[in-house]
Amino acid sequence: MKAWQITQLGEPAEALRWTELDDPIPGPGQLLVRVRAAAANFPDVLMCRGEYQVRPELPFTPGVELCGEVIAAGSSTGEFRIGDRIIGVTSMPHGAFAELAVVNATEAFLAPAVLEDAQAAAFHIAYQTGWFGLHHRAALQRGETLLVHAAAGGVGSAAVQLGKAAGAQVIAVVGDADKAAIARSQGADIVVDRTSEDFVAVVRAATDGQGADVIYDPVGGDTYARSTKCVAFDGRIVVVGFAGGKVQTPVLNHALVKNYSILGLHWGLYREQRHRAVVEAHDALTELANKGLIAPVIDSLIALADLPAGLTRLGGGATVGRVIVQP
Repeated sequence: MKAWQITQLGEPAEALRWTELDDPIPGPGQLLVRVRAAAANFPDVLMCRGEYQVRPELPFTPGVELCGEVIAAGSSTGEFRIGDRIIGVTSMPHGAFAELAVVNATEAFLAPAVLEDAQAAAFHIAYQTGWFGLHHRAALQRGETLLVHAAAGGVGSAAVQLGKAAGAQVIAVVGDADKAAIARSQGADIVVDRTSEDFVAVVRAATDGQGADVIYDPVGGDTYARSTKCVAFDGRIVVVGFAGGKVQTPVLNHALVKNYSILGLHWGLYREQRHRAVVEAHDALTELANKGLIAPVIDSLIALADLPAGLTRLGGGATVGRVIVQP
């Protein structure tokens, strides 16, 4: 099979090599999947750089998320059958940026029939992260105000849609006019272009000075620090990641005085320790997709051979929605 492999650490154009490999063989509890579409995620960029918490031995094929067709299975793979269209997280070193990939059966879910391959490939991680962040961690309630940073990206746009589906007022923060248009199209009630507006002032004005009840932050750094200036009494800040490149140290006396919560979210631990909850979330998300309330925003569809350029755009923050790779 043809596949991309990370052979050295660096930016995607330096780290990735196009190569021919033997077809993977699924072990016990594993599925061999023909990749129909793979979603590019920021962790894929971090893996190229050697900056992600998961560091497989070099060389390996990256690509953490896919939609694919089961073509072979090891023992003990439950109810999955040859020909099933599944989504899920791949098992390294056999990632999704290849013609074939390996998925542990416990990490595989039937793809929502309402979603085409490209959307299905981008459905699992972003929406599961949003579901656990907004519902399990922050307990978002109907009528509350939700502030979403990086709202035109894959993780942010999923949170905007889930917030609207939950009945919240959603304020979306984006980085330019094109991204503002995307956030509006996903149902955001108020959109803030951070390059020309102060989101703190906008949130205060929109909430009569009360602040946002829930803040969903995949950016970190100064964005997190400024978010503490517009979080409501009894508010919750969900720390999803640090795409801005800086890990901000929380000022705990400020959290005490303003009476807000700082909630870390590591969705991967739910996969390991609360698998039943992940299954239940998939069922709930599939129902929302079937109702037309949520669907991934696609930035671009690229050929597998163009992967390095796609990951470079993603790593540089130039994408709106998801970059999808199709073999």
